[in-house]
Amino acid sequence: MEILSYNCPPNCQVVNLRWKLVKKASQSCESKPPSFREHRILCIRRDFRSGFSGYSISSWCFSKNLDREKGSNSSNAVQGFRNLNSQVLSGSYDGYVIGGEEDAGSFPKEREAIPKVLIPGLPDEYNGESGAPITSCFWEWKPKFNVHYEKAGCENVNSPPVLFLPGFGVGSFHYEKQLKDLGKDYRAWAIDFLGQGMSLPDEDPTPRSKEGDSTEEKNFLWGFGDKAQPWASELAYSVDLWQDQVCYFIKEVIREPVYVVGNSLGGFVAVYFAACNPHLVKGVTLLNATPFWGFSPNPIRSPKLARILPWSGTFPLPASVRKLIEFIWQKISDPESIAEVLKQVYADHATNVDTVFTRILETTQHPAAAASFASIMFAPQGNLSFREALSRTSNSFPR
Repeated sequence: MEILSYNCPPNCQVVNLRWKLVKKASQSCESKPPSFREHRILCIRRDFRSGFSGYSISSWCFSKNLDREKGSNSSNAVQGFRNLNSQVLSGSYDGYVIGGEEDAGSFPKEREAIPKVLIPGLPDEYNGESGAPITSCFWEWKPKFNVHYEKAGCENVNSPPVLFLPGFGVGSFHYEKQLKDLGKDYRAWAIDFLGQGMSLPDEDPTPRSKEGDSTEEKNFLWGFGDKAQPWASELAYSVDLWQDQVCYFIKEVIREPVYVVGNSLGGFVAVYFAACNPHLVKGVTLLNATPFWGFSPNPIRSPKLARILPWSGTFPLPASVRKLIEFIWQKISDPESIAEVLKQVYADHATNVDTVFTRILETTQHPAAAASFASIMFAPQGNLSFREALSRTSNSFPR
C-alpha cells in the first residue's frame, strides 16, 4: 500500500496529479497498471475558528448565529447560501466564509485571483451526460444494525474496488459524483456510518412507557427513554464501532482488499482502519482528514480518567444530558443553521448544494437523530490516536 503525504500553505494552489490504480491480472500474481488519467485539483486550506475547529468539508460545526429566530424555511435557507456576496473565485477578498466576519478565515488581499478548476471526467449533467448508475442497498451487520450503502460499477469485475467513507453529518450521498464517475471504470462503494445518514436505527433503542410521555415526544425523540433494549445496551457511536463496521463490510460485502478514501471524519476512520487491518487495505486516500475525534477518554488508554466521567455515549442518555441535547439539536437542525454550515465548507458558493442540503435535512428529521448525535459527541476516543495510526500505517507499508 502506498501512502502519499500532502500539505499546503494557507493559500490555494492548483496542482497536477496522476492517479494510478493497479489492476489485477486475471490469471497471474503480477499486477499491471492501467493507463494514467491526468486530473487538476483545486486545493484550499481553511482554518475555521468557531465551533468544532478542524472539522471540514462535510463536517458539522456550530455557527455563530444559532440563536436566530426561526421562520425561514429550507428553500429560503438554500437561497441565502446561493445569494451570498462572495468573491471567492473573482479576486482578492476578506473572510470568504461568512461574508467577511472577523473570525472567519481570511487571505491577504495581495493574493492572486483563484481560477475555477473543472475536473475532467465528471459527468456533465447539464449537457445530458450521466455517469454510472448508483444502487442503494442495506446490509445487516448485526441484529438491528442495518448499514446503508451505495455502489456503482460492480460489473467491472476485473477493476480495483474503492470504498468511500463520509464525514460527520453526511453519508454516502456526499460521494454521488465520485460514484458516478469512478463507477464507469472501477467498482465503487460508499457507506453510511452507523448513527448517520440512512444507517440510523429502525426502532427506538430506549422505548418509553406508554404513560407519562406525549405522542409527539415518543414519535420524534427516540433514545430518550430510561432503559435500553438488549441490542442497544452497549451501543455507542464511537470511532471503534465505525472501524469495526468498515472491517466487516469489506469482509462480508466487498470480500477483498480495497482502496479506502476518507473525508474529514472518514479520513480518521480510514487511517485507523488501515492501521488495525493492513491485510484488507491496498491504499488510503485522505481528503482533509480530521486529526482528532472524540472528547471522552478511552477506557483502555486512560482507565482512571474514564471512570471519573459519568457517561460515554451509551444508551440510555442520562437525564442531565437530555435537556442539553434537545436544546442544541433544536438549534443545529434548523434549516437556516444547516445553510450556514454549508457556507463555511464550500469555498465556491456557486456550487449547487440542493441535494446535499435536502439529504442532511432529511437525516435531522429522523426520530433517532438527536440521541445519535449525543452518543457521537460523548463516545470515547479510539484506541489509537490519528498520529499513532498514521505512523503505524506508514511503517507497515512501503511508500
